[in-house]
Amino acid sequence: MYHTADAGYLCGDRQGCMKGTRREILFHLEKWSKDEQDKQVFWLNGLAGTGKTTIAQTFAEMSFADRKLGASFFCSRNFEDRSNLRSILPTLAFQLAHQYPAFRQELLPVLKANPDVGWESLVSQMEKLIAGPLWAIKTPTLIIVDALDECRDQEPASALLSVLSRFVDQVPLVKFFITGRPEPRIRSGFRLKSLRPHTEVLILHEVKPDVVDSDIKLFLKTQLTDIIVNRSNCNLTEDWPSPGDIEILCKKAAGFFIFASTVVKFVASEYHAPGERLALIISLPQDTSHEGRLGVDMLYTQVLEQAFHNADQEFYSYFKSVVGAVLLVSNPLSINALSQLLGNCGTPSSIYGILRVLHSLLCVPDSTENPVHIFHKFFPDFLMDPG
Repeated sequence: MYHTADAGYLCGDRQGCMKGTRREILFHLEKWSKDEQDKQVFWLNGLAGTGKTTIAQTFAEMSFADRKLGASFFCSRNFEDRSNLRSILPTLAFQLAHQYPAFRQELLPVLKANPDVGWESLVSQMEKLIAGPLWAIKTPTLIIVDALDECRDQEPASALLSVLSRFVDQVPLVKFFITGRPEPRIRSGFRLKSLRPHTEVLILHEVKPDVVDSDIKLFLKTQLTDIIVNRSNCNLTEDWPSPGDIEILCKKAAGFFIFASTVVKFVASEYHAPGERLALIISLPQDTSHEGRLGVDMLYTQVLEQAFHNADQEFYSYFKSVVGAVLLVSNPLSINALSQLLGNCGTPSSIYGILRVLHSLLCVPDSTENPVHIFHKFFPDFLMDPG
């Protein structure tokens, strides 16, 4: 049967959570996966750069060690097969068949009767390759799908979530852990009436700041210290990086693990002295130019290209007016207030139409009366940098 060979948690060079970090979240996930009374579906909802895939990788490793993991699919827009929705269910079925002999016995007759079932519609795939065999064997298991937002999908509500909503009742012993940015089609998918009652949501960017900051400080201290262990050209004090340096970096990170990871890569350059590289970032606490181009800028470019790939010049002009107002106002404004500020340039509905696809980068409330917030200074710096 056709499947994507490199989509499982064992493939690729993804790193899990550093030991000692994300403990509360991982404990929560472990408890959810083991409690049969908890909801069947778990959505780890997080902004771009908040560490969803790292958590999914660690959760997959933990669950496999506990013999709970049935299958996993790590989506990625950078790979054709891993960004194709039609690849997910056949790959999960292949892994389940490898993991459970009873599942394999149920699946083989399906494949013999119709070898091309892997190319059929998502509904047919789910019914024949996943739900049917799982219902027959009645084995508790966990299925992980990471970064669902990175799959190509033209439906207003996620096609995969729409299919899952139709079959989740048929496999009551199976739990589905799904991560994804809060983009419109993902949010719409989890709001489907038949899926919402089965879904628990953890919003990663709403975890208590002190918990996230503690994890980021531990990550930065450990990773930066490791850089100089085998560097004979380093002449740094034992107190490097200093607690003050870590504090500045943590404030700049503002809860974004992508920032911490990018800083480590920047400082670790083998062609530069780590102390000098760190000083470049520390010396200007409000500047994001050094770390941005290494990873954060590319992340923003990726999100914006995906959101506005069919836009014309007129749209871009309107985008600049709306998003420019969000970035430049002294105090956050609601969509209604932005409409009044922009006058003839935008009604509340048209402004929301622009902002709704930026849920991965901005805090866009459902109500037009609540303010639109910027999550991180990186984003305005990125959009207003001529480079």
